Amino acid sequence: MVVLTTPRLQLRHMVENDVDDLLQIFSDPVAMQYYPRTRSRSEAEDWVQWTLHNYAVWGLGMWILEDHTGAFVGQCGVIPQEVHPDTPEFEIGYLLNRKFWGRGYATEAARACRDWGFHNLDTSHLISIINPENFPSIAVAQRNNMTWREKTLWKGHNVSIYVVTREIWQESADKHRDD
Repeated sequence: MVVLTTPRLQLRHMVENDVDDLLQIFSDPVAMQYYPRTRSRSEAEDWVQWTLHNYAVWGLGMWILEDHTGAFVGQCGVIPQEVHPDTPEFEIGYLLNRKFWGRGYATEAARACRDWGFHNLDTSHLISIINPENFPSIAVAQRNNMTWREKTLWKGHNVSIYVVTREIWQESADKHRDD
């Protein structure tokens, strides 16, 4: 099921048959360099099941990115997270197949997810959880009107949290509408 479309991408629900495509990313040490490690086939299968669970419980999750030819580009979506205990937030996450890096797809997809989040969720803000050394992902967050909020320990790893508030998003939308 297609959730969103952008000028160059479609974002659709993940299905069990996406495991092989996801492994193109999860098994690539360069694509996974800012994550704790690469992932195995069984971990990719678990990832798909976790995503399907998020769809059922939350009505959102990571979505498969495809270009308009149907080529697998990666994944991007909005997922529930708890950076701090008992403080639920929604994260814009993205991870692309390396052969599609440098084309602006992550920014395009993240913006679509940001807009979807503010249109569909009753939330004051959206976050991205990023390894502090992952400068390309930080650049995507900044192009998505996100600013640095904090550095913290999350799931045993040092991360930086970037945030965009509904107010900043609305101001940016209003400015672009007036241009």
